[in-house]
Amino acid sequence: MSPIRILLLLLASLDLSFAISIGISRNPGRSILRAITDTDLPDVAVELNNSNFDPFLRESSIPFAIVEFFAHWCPACRNYKPHYEKVARLFNGPHAVHPGIVLMTRVDCALKINTKLCDRFSVGHYPMLLWGPPSKFASGGSEPRRDKGDIKSIDDGRTADRLLNWINQQMSSTFSFDDEKYENEHLFWLNASDPGQVARAIYDVEEATAEAFDIILEHKMIKTETRAPLIRFLQLLVAHHPSKRCRKGTAEILVNFDYLWPSDLWSIGEQEAAISRQDAVKSFRICGKDAPRGYWTFCRGSKNETRGFSCGLWVLLHSLTVRVEDGESHLAFTAICEFIRNFFICEECRQHFYAMCSSVSAPLNTTQSFALWLWGAHNSVNERLMKEEAAVGTGDPKYPKIVWPPKSLCPSCYLSLSRKNDSTVHVHWNKDEAFKFLVGYYGKTLVSMSNEKGIGVTVSDELGADDVSTSTNAVAVPVGAALAIALASCAFGALAWFWRSRQKNRKQWKSRN
Repeated sequence: MSPIRILLLLLASLDLSFAISIGISRNPGRSILRAITDTDLPDVAVELNNSNFDPFLRESSIPFAIVEFFAHWCPACRNYKPHYEKVARLFNGPHAVHPGIVLMTRVDCALKINTKLCDRFSVGHYPMLLWGPPSKFASGGSEPRRDKGDIKSIDDGRTADRLLNWINQQMSSTFSFDDEKYENEHLFWLNASDPGQVARAIYDVEEATAEAFDIILEHKMIKTETRAPLIRFLQLLVAHHPSKRCRKGTAEILVNFDYLWPSDLWSIGEQEAAISRQDAVKSFRICGKDAPRGYWTFCRGSKNETRGFSCGLWVLLHSLTVRVEDGESHLAFTAICEFIRNFFICEECRQHFYAMCSSVSAPLNTTQSFALWLWGAHNSVNERLMKEEAAVGTGDPKYPKIVWPPKSLCPSCYLSLSRKNDSTVHVHWNKDEAFKFLVGYYGKTLVSMSNEKGIGVTVSDELGADDVSTSTNAVAVPVGAALAIALASCAFGALAWFWRSRQKNRKQWKSRN
């Protein structure tokens, strides 16, 4: 860096420091004591460097990011840090009011390790703030644009109030420092009437998958009689989960299933051995290291106790119904019904769901019949809960239960309306159009973001050379269960071959461990 550039940066820093100090002094409501008190709170902005910048942002599930480029020796940067952290506490950290919306990070350009990184983004003054999708930072660089482009320069964020105002203008939102946790009327993209917004539900599907697996482990629900239903459901996830991370994580669990939960799990000897395997079980993350994240995006309710896990699980099940092939649809139906029956912890909910499963009198041999069955079951649940929640006032006022999809989302799904004896509205559906809508909504639209961010790939891609060349110290999933699924589709067949090939190493693996 030339001496002239260093001099310019120092002058810019002094100018910004003076501007910030003037801004604070002119605001009688912001005392020096308040500013000092703010600095006593723990930092929540994520410190990044050249070695972790790209992988951290590439894997982020948060839609927007701000990167502050600063220098630790810069007086203006030190004065600005409390302002930046104040905004960051709205979005980052365990006590964030609006988690999962904006990821706020920092890079210290005064460190030699970050010289190339700061040059890559043409950092010309400190502090410099850039805005954009995290994945674009990971693949981006060069001169940021002021008005257009994926990465934008924030030119009016010199105080916490001004930075938050810039974010609100950018997102058409009304975030405030007075917001209370879970009051999320500002989350404009969570409007389920917009078909494009379900793309963000891919992260909630991962969250629901991870939480469901954690519940199973926490409540010790894997028993001799529940092993087979769990294996069948996990095999379904390996082949058809919309997230690549979840498919890979589930495959790792299945490959090691016999070791972690052997068929004679509850014998006296195995109970003692199981204790030694608890640490191994904890090391498996069904959807990767980033899930569960602890918050919801598309499925977030206006109250902490509404939507969330149940919404994410429904989206997962709908996505599975439109991704299976005709030949495997009834096997998938059985796998889902048995999973809910054995592992969904809400007793009344699982009884209602399994009753709907038991009412099916003929096999669901096509993708369409399977997808429409779950869609009808979901609407039946919504109709029942509408009445129950109205009676006791426990519904989500901003996301009330409705017959879905509404006409605004799929006008061609509606043939006509009529009144039932209890004065409720009955919809006469065009089921062919409803199926087309379900495929588009829970298939193409849902995985559009995951494909863009590298979360979703085809099963054949996932079972490529990289996966086959992984550690040979693996225990195969039981052959009988794998073969049952293999008969349904080529994808399941490929998985079964993969798992069976690992059986040759079982004894060798156990002897080593």
